Formats: sequence, C-alpha cells, structure tokens
Amino acid sequence: MTLDYASLTAIPISYASCSLGSPSSPPPLLDRLDAISVANFTAIELSFPDILSYGEIVLGHSPDPKDYDELVKVAEAIKKECDTRKLGIMMLQPFANFEGWKEGSDGRKDAWERARGWVRIMQAAGTDMLQVGSTDTPLENVDLAKVVPDLRELCDMLKPHGFKVAYENWCWSSHAPDWKHVWRIVKEVDRDNIGLCLDTFQTAGGEWADPTTESGLLDDVSKIELIHRFSASLEDLSKTIPKDKIYLLQISDAYEVPEPLSKEVDEQGLRPRGRWSHDFRPLPYNGGYLPVVDVVTAVLRTGFRGWFSYEVFDGGPDGKGKDQDLVAYAQTAYNVQQRLIAEAAGKKYKPQ
Repeated sequence: MTLDYASLTAIPISYASCSLGSPSSPPPLLDRLDAISVANFTAIELSFPDILSYGEIVLGHSPDPKDYDELVKVAEAIKKECDTRKLGIMMLQPFANFEGWKEGSDGRKDAWERARGWVRIMQAAGTDMLQVGSTDTPLENVDLAKVVPDLRELCDMLKPHGFKVAYENWCWSSHAPDWKHVWRIVKEVDRDNIGLCLDTFQTAGGEWADPTTESGLLDDVSKIELIHRFSASLEDLSKTIPKDKIYLLQISDAYEVPEPLSKEVDEQGLRPRGRWSHDFRPLPYNGGYLPVVDVVTAVLRTGFRGWFSYEVFDGGPDGKGKDQDLVAYAQTAYNVQQRLIAEAAGKKYKPQ
C-alpha cells in the first residue's frame, strides 16, 4: 500500500513540553515554549511536572501536587502563555499508575483523587485529552479485573466535559506493555471517548529492542526471526486498529546504551526500559537505532492522519546530558517530521 504523500503534509505536529532540553535539568518553560513556537509546531503536550515547576514563578512557591486550587491557577497562566505564542495544548500528560488498584487500597484512593483534580487542570488549560499510561504498578498490588472497569469509569467521568482518554502502552508496564495489550483493553472498555496514544519508542522499544542485552535487541529469537516477528506485528497493527481510535502518535528514537542495563528494578522500583526511556531517547535520524520509520508507516497505513507529537528525552549517547540550543533542536524536530513523512511515503527526502 502506497501512502499518499499530499495527505501526510497536513498532519498536525506537537511537542511535549517536558522533553525539550536536558532531561535532568529542563530549561525554563517559557524558553521551551518560545523554541517550540518558532519551529512552527502548533501545539504542546503539557506535562504535569512543568505545571509544578512553573508554579514557582506564578505562585512564588512550589505548589503541592495535590493542591488543585493552586494548580488550576498555574494551568491558566500556562494557557495564556501558549495563547500568546499561538500554541494549543493538545493533551495533559502523563497520568500514571491509575488503573487496577485493589479495592480499599491507598493507591486506589489516590488515583481517583488525582483523576478529579486533573479534570480541573484540563479545564483550566483548555485541553480535551488526558494521556493515561498503562500502569507499571507491581502486579501483586493490581487487581487486573478492575483495569477495564476503572477506565470505563474514567471515560464516563470525562464525558460530560467533552474530554477523552489517550491510553498508551508503556513498554515497561506490568500488565500492558505492547500495542496489542492496550488495544484489547480499549476495545473492552467500549467507550467513544477512549483511544490509543501510540509511540514509536514504546512499540519498537518493547517488541524490537532490549537495553539489557549486549546486542541491544531482543535475543529470544535470531535476528532474522526478530525482523519477521516485528514486521508481522506492524502489519497486524496497520490492519487491525481503526484510524479513529488512534488519537496521536508520539515520536522518538532510542540510543543503544553504553553498557547493558540491569534486568532488576532500581531503587525507585523502575524497570530497565523505564530507566532507558528517561535519558536515552533522541530524535529520529540523530544517533538512535530503532526502526522508527517502519512504526510510523504502519500507523499511517491505518489511515490515521492525526497528531504527531515529539516526545524525546535526549541525554546524549551516554545518558548523562548534553547542551542543547533549544531553537535549533526544535527546528531539527520539525525537519525530522518532514523527512519521516517523506520516507513513509517512499519519497526521497530533500532538505529545504
């Protein structure tokens, strides 16, 4: 199936506010918004950590993550700054460790308190989409029978506001690390305001690559078998998911880590792919090794022409951080978009 290149040039592009600049010490939010706007992106994903950090400027102190009266004020201020730069706020993220908590647990109480508070933030920020990542709560603390009912209830809570859920497979999730897992759950939830947040890193980083092996690839099969298996998965994706159930596609690549990561969880309980995600995600064509174009092409073959959103955490090949010219980096991301859609359509990319 040949993709119509003209249809790809109209794809709207966004940039995750949290992911421009060094992952370990993000520059001021307004500097990042300036760079994203100058580089001709039309929207941002607003991250909750950015609301907390910008709150120090708006409020004069660090806000409590549960003080939603104050967080609403900060979100309103960020919206005004985005409006002046002609940037929409496409989505609020990342809503983590939400679904599946056991009845009566502190985790369950916290999850629903956060859900109610984040709805208020969405209203203040003027966004209609909430990203929910497939939980990485340890399975011993999860009741898998509650995953679908929890997401149904969340959708029903968002519905009167005109809001929707973009459910993403985090490749280190304890229960839904692959696109097939989250797609099965979304179908079972069966609400018109839930769809998928697909991600080139989460897809290829889970089904193709492995930061704990010497090769950087999954090693349960030969390289040839891995290629066939991954290609079959992408073919299945392109034929299985309706285009209107994909709400956005996040874009990033991954560096091969200098030394294989430990397979054990770290002191924060984070699995190796979660640690890899934090610092080793550059823009495509900039030193990574994932088959990003293959993932993008498969998603486009569904007919999806919605948001492409750049979410990179580029700590350099060693993961220790590197200096970034924010405007130049954002412009590079814009150029990457042009190359990605050209290559997905089988065209030779010619830099402007």
